[in-house]
Amino acid sequence: MEISVMDILAARDARAATQKRLLDTFGKPLICFTMNIAGPVKYSEEILRGYQLGKRLLLARITPVHFEEILSPTGCEGFFVVDTDATSLKKLCVAIEDSQAVCRLFDMDVLDRDGRKLSREELGLAGRRCLLCENPAPVCASTRAHSVEQLQQETARLLETANRQAYIASLAYQALVEEVRTTPKPGLVDEENSGSHQDMDLALFLKSAEALREYFYQAAGCKDFDSLRKLGMAAENAMLRATGGVNTHKGAIFTMGILCACGGGDCSTMTKGIVQRDLGSVTEETALTAGQRLYAKYRITGIRGQAEQNFPAVRKVGLPVLKKGLDAGLSLNDAGCAALLHILCATEDTNLIARSDLDTARAVRRQIAALLDAAPFPARTVLEQLDRQFIKQNLSPGGSADLLAATYFLYFLGDKHGTTNTEGKPLTGL
Repeated sequence: MEISVMDILAARDARAATQKRLLDTFGKPLICFTMNIAGPVKYSEEILRGYQLGKRLLLARITPVHFEEILSPTGCEGFFVVDTDATSLKKLCVAIEDSQAVCRLFDMDVLDRDGRKLSREELGLAGRRCLLCENPAPVCASTRAHSVEQLQQETARLLETANRQAYIASLAYQALVEEVRTTPKPGLVDEENSGSHQDMDLALFLKSAEALREYFYQAAGCKDFDSLRKLGMAAENAMLRATGGVNTHKGAIFTMGILCACGGGDCSTMTKGIVQRDLGSVTEETALTAGQRLYAKYRITGIRGQAEQNFPAVRKVGLPVLKKGLDAGLSLNDAGCAALLHILCATEDTNLIARSDLDTARAVRRQIAALLDAAPFPARTVLEQLDRQFIKQNLSPGGSADLLAATYFLYFLGDKHGTTNTEGKPLTGL
C-alpha cells in the first residue's frame, strides 16, 4: 500500500505525541525504533520481518520497563522505555545499527528523560553511512546521489538476505528445542528427567537455546570457517551466561553453526582440513580436552571428522531413519528417538566415551545395534529401560544428541511443510 506525504507527516506528529506521553509518564530514557525505507511503500511482510529482527536485537540487550509498538501502512514503530542512562543506550543502538548491512535500515533514536535526542556526533561516534556507498548518509540524501529505485532495490536485497538468515536461524532454534523435548532419550535431558546430568534440566536447555538464536542468525550469514569460529566463541559465552556456567550446547554451537553457515548444504568445503589443523599435532602428553585425548590415543576424529565429511551420520543415517519413521506414521518424537539410537550406532560418540571408556562405549553400541536389528523403531518401554541403564552407568551420548538436532534441522529445512513447527504455529525468524 502506497502512502502520501500527508500520511508520513501525520505519522511523524503521532510519533512525537507518543514519545512525549511516554517521557511524561515514566520519566526515563526512550528508544524510538523505526525503519529507513525509501519510497511510498513503508510496510510489507518483508519490512515487518526486518523490523522484528531489530526488535529482537534490542531486546537481547535491554530490559524495558515499558514497550509498545505501532504496525501500520506508514511503517513499523517500536517504543522502549529503559531505566538506564541515555548515553549508554545510544552507544548500544549505534552498535546495532553498524553491526551488519541490513541494520543500516534501522533508525534507533534515543531520547533522554528530558526529551532531547542524542546524536552520534556528540558522543564522538562515526556518522551513518549511505545504504549504497561509504559516503556519509546525510550527504547522499541532501544531494540525491542515488535514485529511489536504487535505494528500493538495495533495501529489498538486504531484507531478502536477512529474512533468509532469520528463517535458517529459526529452524536451528526449533531443532534444538525438538531435540531436548524428544522423550525418552537414554542418559540425556528430556521431558521426563535429566538423564545422567545433575546440573541440567529441560528448562535450562530451553533457556540456552533461546540465547543462541542471534548466533544462528549471524552464522547463517557467515562465509568462512575462521569467522564462524569467532562467532562460536562469543556464542559459548552467551550460552554460559544464560545457564550460569553450565555447558548445555557447546557441541551444538559447532555443529549447527556450520550447518547454518552452509544453509544445510555441503559443509565439507568450509571445514576441509579441520581435523589436521585442530588435532594433527596433538599428542597424549599435550592433549587438553577429551576430544584431543581420544584423537591422540585412538585417532577418533569426533565431530570435526563428521563436519569434514559433510555429517554422514546425519545425512546417511539419522535423516533417512527419521523420514522412514514419519512415513510409517510415527510421531516426530518417536521417529526422533529411533534416529538417535541409529546415529549412536553409526558414530564414536566422544561424550559417551569420555564418561566411561572406549570398551564400554563400544559394548553399548553393540547392545543397541542388536536392539535395532530386532526392532528398528524400538518401543517406548525399551527406550525407558535404556534410559535407566544409562543413568545407572552415568552414560550420556551428548554427541549423538547434537547430531539428532542436526537431523531435525535438515528435515525442517527440506520439508515442504517446514514453515510450521510441531505445534502448527508459523516459524518466526529473528
